[in-house]
Amino acid sequence: MTKLSVNINKIATLRNARGGNNPNVVKVALDCERFGAQGITVHPRPDERHIRYQDAIDLAKVVTTEFNIEGYPDQRFMQLIREVKPAQATLVPDPPHALTSNTGWDTITNQEWLRDIVAELHEIGTRVSIFINPESKYFEPANSLGQTE
Repeated sequence: MTKLSVNINKIATLRNARGGNNPNVVKVALDCERFGAQGITVHPRPDERHIRYQDAIDLAKVVTTEFNIEGYPDQRFMQLIREVKPAQATLVPDPPHALTSNTGWDTITNQEWLRDIVAELHEIGTRVSIFINPESKYFEPANSLGQTE
């Protein structure tokens, strides 16, 4: 089990603000691994304001620890997961129009849809984590979606 996964989104935010490729997110990810991180996490958003979808593809080629891609499971996200096949996909309820994630999944209301997504991710060979609020009413519905963490 991963003990420390470093989210490098803010590194990409800084890179994007500066233009060019400084700091280089691939180099930062490799440095994080070299310094002891046991995983790298990214959350590409549709507007690519920090991690870009291409970054996830580039990182998948070099990350040797656990690679976790977070996001809202729309078509583009699911295509990225199919292509990259990360160790883990973390499902976050921040649809494309949301500025940021501010709550967890309602695993009661979204149970059927999430069950289909989890099943597809498992078929790809990717472990699934579901971002939920720390409310007990969401635990059992999340657990019933399949093998989630």
